[in-house]
Amino acid sequence: MSKPDFSSLKAVYVNCTLKKSPRQSHTEGLMLVSKKIMEKEGVQVESIRFVDHEIAPGVYPDMTEYGYETDEWPKLFERIFDADILVIGTPIWLGEKSSEASKLIERLYGMSGKLNEKGQYLYYDKVGGCIITGNEDGVKHCAMNMLYSLQHLGYSIPPQADSGWVGEVGPGPSYLDEESNAQSSDFTNRNTTFMTYNLLHLAKLLKDNGGYPNYGNSREKWDSGNKWNFENPEYRK
Repeated sequence: MSKPDFSSLKAVYVNCTLKKSPRQSHTEGLMLVSKKIMEKEGVQVESIRFVDHEIAPGVYPDMTEYGYETDEWPKLFERIFDADILVIGTPIWLGEKSSEASKLIERLYGMSGKLNEKGQYLYYDKVGGCIITGNEDGVKHCAMNMLYSLQHLGYSIPPQADSGWVGEVGPGPSYLDEESNAQSSDFTNRNTTFMTYNLLHLAKLLKDNGGYPNYGNSREKWDSGNKWNFENPEYRK
């Protein structure tokens, strides 16, 4: 099989650490592993630290219309939506994704009712994954929550679309701390690599084929009366 060409793809990594720049983020450390793979494959990669921006809470496209003085989300959304691939990174706090990750998903949800040029929901043809770090159990729980949320909004999720690293339960060394030896974890390195390439393969498949056909999934057509083979069956008592 010839080596695939991923150079037409764009990816955005949104780090939902609670630490503002330039503080060290252990989540960023693991995200960098995936980013470097994409860069070596010729992908255009952008990084965003969500907490560095004044993003209002809410589920509407622009929260300045709902009483907030400042909301950087509309401009930030343009950068996220411009990418074919979205990777959300989060630390684990109390077994859950961070509050910044929750806010990001809520703001993505606020745009999900819009349609693309084929009449489908806006995030069709976009691909999503997640990266998680922490010092407590919860990688799979956080991944389950975030990947479900992304697919519900319209993102496509490939096989094995998450990776993570956790240290011992309780206080202790984190991902970038030398004593954790985390960067030598074959399990984490393998999963991060597989995740990255699965995201690339699916994004390329969608892009090369013009995304999903809108037969059977166009909100625009449904609203205009085209309901394909839908019907309510008649049940016999």
